[in-house]
Amino acid sequence: MMQFMLLFSRQGKLRLQKWYVAHADKVKKKITRELISTILARKPKMCSFLEYKESKIVYKRYASLYFCCAIEQEDNELLTLEIIHRYVELLDKYFGSVCELDIIFNFEKAYFILDELLVGGEIQETSKKNVLKAIAAQDVLQEVLDEEDYFFFY
Repeated sequence: MMQFMLLFSRQGKLRLQKWYVAHADKVKKKITRELISTILARKPKMCSFLEYKESKIVYKRYASLYFCCAIEQEDNELLTLEIIHRYVELLDKYFGSVCELDIIFNFEKAYFILDELLVGGEIQETSKKNVLKAIAAQDVLQEVLDEEDYFFFY
């Protein structure tokens, strides 16, 4: 089971975080700070897996963003890399060549896509097509609600 997923920039700015295991805010900040500094200090040719306390950390860099996941010791690192890659593919399809600014200005969409892919730290939907259909349906619903709000105020 995935314990959390972090997205952060090469400058160490946290862009997205999703926690599947409860921690106090102070602990979350400490974990985040330690992992960001550790991963950013690693050389590009180094392995994308590392041990951290009772967890394994799996990370991958895409353009200017690092995608970092913590998994349990007995979980498969390669499967986690595949989940990260699937998430990036979904973001890419939705935003059309996703970049850091897409995540910053549309973070609610990035969270929604992640929630369609993973629930409770476990993969929910493996089909990209089904995830994209759910996102498109949510976008249509949002447009309808926005139009109703517009007419309500005028």
